[in-house]
Amino acid sequence: MRGQGRYPLNDSRPDDTVRLLGAADIRRLAEEAGVRPTKQRGQNFVIDGNTVRRIVDVSGVGPDDVVVEIGPGLGSLTLALLDRARHVTAVEIDEALAARLPATIEQFAPGAADRFDLVQADAMRVTELPGPAPTALVANLPYNVSVPVLLHFLETFPSLRTVLVMVQAEVAHRLAAGPGSRTYGIPSVKAAWYADVRLAGNIGRNVFWPAPNVDSALVAMTRHEPLPGDRAAVFRVVDAAFAQRRKTLRAALAGVAGGGPAAEAALTAAGIDPRTRGEQLTVEQFAAVAASLASVGR
Repeated sequence: MRGQGRYPLNDSRPDDTVRLLGAADIRRLAEEAGVRPTKQRGQNFVIDGNTVRRIVDVSGVGPDDVVVEIGPGLGSLTLALLDRARHVTAVEIDEALAARLPATIEQFAPGAADRFDLVQADAMRVTELPGPAPTALVANLPYNVSVPVLLHFLETFPSLRTVLVMVQAEVAHRLAAGPGSRTYGIPSVKAAWYADVRLAGNIGRNVFWPAPNVDSALVAMTRHEPLPGDRAAVFRVVDAAFAQRRKTLRAALAGVAGGGPAAEAALTAAGIDPRTRGEQLTVEQFAAVAASLASVGR
């Protein structure tokens, strides 16, 4: 089957034939690799070709993109990405899955081997990638580590311009929440530090093997211009503000400010009512508070 991408095929590719995995392929490959999905690593493999096509469509990945995929598993999404992107680098922690993936690429996308790199590592420890700098991150993220991994890659690879990840629906809503929302919190603010975030659709449970006990959703991110301020200092303020959501910012930030009066002075200088709670502040306001705290502390 020829590539079904909506983008023109790259004439430099020696062979653009890409065949996506079906449910039977997934189970066979797992058996050959001696892999049984584990909850510990959040392994739920996508077994539906239409779903991986949809994910790649929503991601907007095109023939100029260099994609990093975290947790490729048996390669369902990897193959769909290779059908569209200039290059794909997959980061896989599981030794058995990592060992099997290159052979899967050779079998199902025989002309794509020179456009594919594999890094066997814990994604949280990855600080560099082979090949060209990544422009897009597309992944079915393990639910138990989705937010830390996402934030780590956004911080470590500033070349990333777009992100499309599938995560637990509850986490997706937290990431995309705005100030004042019940689900607005630390993930919302920290993601907004790097990018504009939006929900990009729901994913049914029956497209996974094994089927998870939770719903899934897509989150799309577009990196914006860097915000002013020191990221670490802003994130310390965010962590303190949400440590006890019911507290006013004057009380919540007393620890990082050196006392309630200092916190009040910094908040007032930043134009924030000290009686406000953290869930009401935008990321820009958190940056202003962090800058004010640094000024008060001098």
